Amino acid sequence: MDGLRGLEVFSRVVESGSFSAAARNLGLSKSAVSKQVAGLEDRLGVRLLNRTTRRLSLTEVGAAFHLRAVRILAEVEEAERAVTRLHAEPRGTLRVNAPMSFGHLHVAPAMAEFMARYPDLRVEMILNDRIVDLVDEGFDVAIRIQRMSDSSLVARKLASIRQVVCATPDYWRTRGRPAKPAHIENHNCLIYTYQQFPNEWRFRGPDGPLPVKLSGSFHANNGEALRSAALGGLGIYLGPTFIVGEDLRTGRMEAVLQEFEQTGLAVYAVYPQNRHLSAKVRAFVDFMADRCGPDPYWDAE
Repeated sequence: MDGLRGLEVFSRVVESGSFSAAARNLGLSKSAVSKQVAGLEDRLGVRLLNRTTRRLSLTEVGAAFHLRAVRILAEVEEAERAVTRLHAEPRGTLRVNAPMSFGHLHVAPAMAEFMARYPDLRVEMILNDRIVDLVDEGFDVAIRIQRMSDSSLVARKLASIRQVVCATPDYWRTRGRPAKPAHIENHNCLIYTYQQFPNEWRFRGPDGPLPVKLSGSFHANNGEALRSAALGGLGIYLGPTFIVGEDLRTGRMEAVLQEFEQTGLAVYAVYPQNRHLSAKVRAFVDFMADRCGPDPYWDAE
């Protein structure tokens, strides 16, 4: 940066014809301008300007150097303008990470509208259910479904998440409906292997948490796979309504124990802390917040 400053001061001296005029234009003292030019000459090991009491003139080397300096400064100015445009308007590539089911069901279907709104954006979306390191893996923003803990990331809540215990009407008729969480132990539970406690479902009663130990013949790391198994009558599924909401509305599945539902789970947009949040990230987060919340459309009756 010191080198660029030296180029700028030298070019301004040449254009204005004197150290005094250059100093006025730059808001510097005449001695500071002279020091910058002298430092540039010392670093290059050449004389750029001929100085007399009456006028300044470029040396032969100085004239050649000035032509290059002008081009360099113009390119730097254009680069700064380009960065400013990128920061001010959503453009470039937006790298998004999202969970498999939520990304497939609720993020990907929204991309046509989002990208029509911002035609200069290119979106690269990676779906997986592991917690990625946004900085190390080069993501601009991630969608996460969890209870947020202290983090170096900025998190914006998009919507609350409901989880319901559900199964097909035929399954309930055959096996009976649990009247309280403890009765779940008598059922074949379809288990999501990526949850924090994969062999336990935690409910909330009037007196606090009600953990229930699970037994089940089918485990999967994907919520839609568990939903499909539940629809086939294999067992009961503790799943989010963003996956099973339509099944509940149409009667393909029925929920039980809703008075004991878990609380505190939500979907968030998370991104690294940055004093200058890019326009593309801001646009995506605002768009998803408007689309999902505050009352999620997947919970609509």
